[in-house]
Amino acid sequence: MTSPMIRVALAVALATSAAAVALPARAQTEISNAQIVQGLQGLTENAPVITAQNLRQAALDHLNNFPGAPLTRPPLAIQLDKLAQITVQIQFKLNSAMILPASYGALGSIADALHNPVLQGYKFIVTGNTDTTGNRQYNMKLSQERADAIVEALTTVFNVNPARLEAVGLGEESLQDTKNPESPINRRVQIFNVGPLKR
Repeated sequence: MTSPMIRVALAVALATSAAAVALPARAQTEISNAQIVQGLQGLTENAPVITAQNLRQAALDHLNNFPGAPLTRPPLAIQLDKLAQITVQIQFKLNSAMILPASYGALGSIADALHNPVLQGYKFIVTGNTDTTGNRQYNMKLSQERADAIVEALTTVFNVNPARLEAVGLGEESLQDTKNPESPINRRVQIFNVGPLKR
C-alpha cells in the first residue's frame, strides 16, 4: 500500500478562471491507470472523514468569511492533504464546462483505474480548483460546473458507478501555491479517495 501523501503529478492545468486559455492538445499529459491506482490507494487510519457536502460547505464558508486578498486568507479548514489523491490535467473550452476531446484519453485512464479491483470498493470526490484570476464567485461556479462535467463523463461515457463519485467546485479557496495565487499551478482537478463505498 502506498502513502496517501504520494502525489501523482499528472499535471496542473484546470483552466477554470475567466482569463484562462486552454492548452494545445500536444500539452495533454500522458497518464497511466497504474499511476492513478498507485496515487488513489493507501488510506491510513488518520485520514479525515470527508464528504462532498462538508467539503462544499467549507469552501463556501471560506469564500464568505475571508473576503480579503488571497495572501491574507487562511488555508481551507479541511485537511485534504491527508487523503490519497491525484492531480490531473483536464482541458476545457474557454469559460465553459465543455471538456475538449484531447482530455478524453486522460479521462479513460482515470476510468480504467477506478474499475481496477484495488479501487472498486471505494468512493471518490472530484474537485475543480482555480487560480485567483477573475471573479471569485464566478470561479467557484465554473469550478463546480467543470467538476460536474468530469463526473458526468466518467459515469456516462466510461460507465463508472455514479454512487462512487461526487463533484465539488472549490474555486480559488484551496490554492496549491498560496504565495503565487495567480499561478497556473493552482488551476487543477483533483480526485480524492474518501473511503469505502457504503452499501
